[in-house]
Amino acid sequence: MFKLILRRIIVAIPTLILVSMMVFGLQRILPGDPVLAMASEERDPAVLTYLREKYRLNDPIPVQYFAWIKQVGQGNLGMSLRTDIPVTKLIAQKLPVTIQLSIMAMILAIGIGIPLGILAAVKKGTRFEFGANMMALSGMSIPNFWLGILLIMLVAVQWKLLPASGFVPPSEDLWLSLKTMLMPAVVLSTVISAYLMRHTRSAMLEALSADYVRTARAKGASESVVVLRHALRNALMPIVTLVTILFGELLAGAVLTEQVFGIPGFGKLLVDAVFNRDYAVVEGIVLCISFGFIALTLVADVLYILVNPRLRYA
Repeated sequence: MFKLILRRIIVAIPTLILVSMMVFGLQRILPGDPVLAMASEERDPAVLTYLREKYRLNDPIPVQYFAWIKQVGQGNLGMSLRTDIPVTKLIAQKLPVTIQLSIMAMILAIGIGIPLGILAAVKKGTRFEFGANMMALSGMSIPNFWLGILLIMLVAVQWKLLPASGFVPPSEDLWLSLKTMLMPAVVLSTVISAYLMRHTRSAMLEALSADYVRTARAKGASESVVVLRHALRNALMPIVTLVTILFGELLAGAVLTEQVFGIPGFGKLLVDAVFNRDYAVVEGIVLCISFGFIALTLVADVLYILVNPRLRYA
């Protein structure tokens, strides 16, 4: 397992370098000038010159890139061109919000999607399978922003059960924080649980038709043992992959959901930085997202080995 982790880390280094080069270069060719946005309406030539020199925007792009990557190697992601706040501080403020939202959404999705997928495979050809497939198709078809607005109107405005928007840190009030994040987590989990249900159903149908399942049934094993111990354990491989990918997408930014519910998360920070041409913030966020995907891929590989004993011997 140690060799596997080491190989993944070695592969991750050139991947991160390539991502940083692409993001850094593509941002520089976008239309718009961040200095003009920073100088507001006055746009004093002396101020513009000072800002360009301060942030080294007059240097050639390769020189800017190597100066920036040197800072990144030292753990410094630079300063925000818009607010003059360290990028690491901005990310440290916003990332925990999105992590909390993503974890809550993923817990709901796993708790709904995987059991429904298992039952749909076990009850193949019944009304339950038809209803589960209809629910999954509906979940994948409903736009997140529309569902979020609908929940706000019903649950928050009409029924007054949950807060309509905002964010409360768990350190201040854990119960209120969970109540505030419950509706956006439900909105995000709708699509994810639909994907998990369909993939779990497909994987379970394939596992239930395998020879080892027929052998287990022939030996007199109970149906619950056959389904949970034999079929589900072998069907978990594609499910683990899907869960890690979907969780990475959640961390990359549930932009619309955060916007609808007024949550100051990672996605909103990225969108604001793109519109403001805040190069350092965009580059820092993309690097964090890339690192997160690579880390989740590594976690998936380790889980493969834990779930499937055959890979340990391989």
